[in-house]
Amino acid sequence: MTMAKRDTYTPETLLTVAVRVFNERGYDGTSMEHLSKAAGISKSSIYHHVRGKEELLRRAISRALDGLFGILDEPAARTGRAIERLEYVTRRTAEVLMAELPYVTLLLRVHGNTDTERWAMARRREFDHRVAELLKQAAADGDLRPDVDVRLATRLLFGMINSIVEWYRPERGGHGTSEEVAEAVVRTAFAGLRT
Repeated sequence: MTMAKRDTYTPETLLTVAVRVFNERGYDGTSMEHLSKAAGISKSSIYHHVRGKEELLRRAISRALDGLFGILDEPAARTGRAIERLEYVTRRTAEVLMAELPYVTLLLRVHGNTDTERWAMARRREFDHRVAELLKQAAADGDLRPDVDVRLATRLLFGMINSIVEWYRPERGGHGTSEEVAEAVVRTAFAGLRT
């Protein structure tokens, strides 16, 4: 007597597969059929865990955003001189990006085509704004070079951090540990920002 194959997927393992497929095909280019094939389970099994692909997107993006916003609540991000808090937040943002690489990659690729994507973009802007406030405070404290445009510096800082998703592949090696990459980001950015 043969046993029917039991659905061994959990919401977490299904999310892992969905994020991989979303990053490969793009969210808009992914159907429930694609997710079903990638997971090796029926569409009805997926619907047992989630209402649809947008719920998977929201869960994935929430994981990335929770990691980023969690940084802002860490003690070293909340106390001390603004420049030191900014360096800490920069380092931790790079570390979280690398630790949650597929999830943050997905977050950075949303275009605002769905309610979830628009929500994610608004939350990203909120995070960027809070980091920009630290930059402004560091400038007001006299810890940034006076010729630095704070808005431009904010964009460049995030551009450098966010570019990590395009080239960082820990399985290939060659770029050092995530701690070494994060430290290189901080050294590179703040060598040009600090007085």
